[in-house]
Amino acid sequence: MRRITPARLPETLAFLMRRRALSRLGTLGALAMSRKIHARSLDVQHPRIVSVGGALTEIVYALDAQACLVGVDSTSGFPSDAQLLPQVGYARSLSAEGILALSPTAVLVTEEAGPAGVLRQISAAGVPVEVMDSGYRFEGLLQRITRIGRLLAYESRADELMERLIREWSEVRVPVFESSAVRPRVLFLFAHSVSRLMAGGTQTGAHTMIEYAGAINATADFSGYKPLTPESLIAARPDIILLTEHGFRALGDNSSVLKLPGVSKTPAGRDQRIVVMDTSLLLGFGPRLPTAVQRLIEQFRSSFIS
Repeated sequence: MRRITPARLPETLAFLMRRRALSRLGTLGALAMSRKIHARSLDVQHPRIVSVGGALTEIVYALDAQACLVGVDSTSGFPSDAQLLPQVGYARSLSAEGILALSPTAVLVTEEAGPAGVLRQISAAGVPVEVMDSGYRFEGLLQRITRIGRLLAYESRADELMERLIREWSEVRVPVFESSAVRPRVLFLFAHSVSRLMAGGTQTGAHTMIEYAGAINATADFSGYKPLTPESLIAARPDIILLTEHGFRALGDNSSVLKLPGVSKTPAGRDQRIVVMDTSLLLGFGPRLPTAVQRLIEQFRSSFIS
């Protein structure tokens, strides 16, 4: 067994840890003044935040700052309380009118949100649009926590959350497969329907999660998502097929997946190795990331070794 540890901590995290130590010594006068000036610029005394992106909403809740939320997008399904908030639609097809009707003081979005014209319209109306890097890495999660904590003036809680996540991350274990075996080749299948199948290459959240779990992305010869043909599926030779719960439901059930053209001619199809995980947990890269990686490790281990 070996531990997964972050390749490096972002400079923002290192700064915050130093700042926290200084705070205990009462030497943060200048930083406190800077924080007050920034707080006034975003009206964090009475924040009304619209969060567009499930992982961003999870961070707000993890900071115990949910009282700041006045609206969320349709991907914000965790925790369940978030579903009770006013909805502003799907992250990629937002409406300026629906968001502005909530009178937000700021809108948090990932770089995948849109359309771009809608975001410009919101900004032109005088509402700051804070765009967060998707950052499909553990380090990216820490950076988003840092930034959201600063925007909401919840820096102390952000520090505490990051320290907890770093501890959890250091305890995540990568499986050691039998010496006679190879690391499993995993194909992430992004499915809207049987006729719309995409495979996840590099520079995707799926690729990072597969690598974090100690496996090999079977379609790492391209970046992003590409249509999956029976020929390319067979050529990928996956030992395991990985799907989100949303994609799995779109296809039907295990037998439906196994009947997809080409699947039966792969090791995954022959041995019926299919792993399914909640969409936001697998691809969200929110505060549950250590839990998600550990769960994926366990499912890969159970599917590949048993």
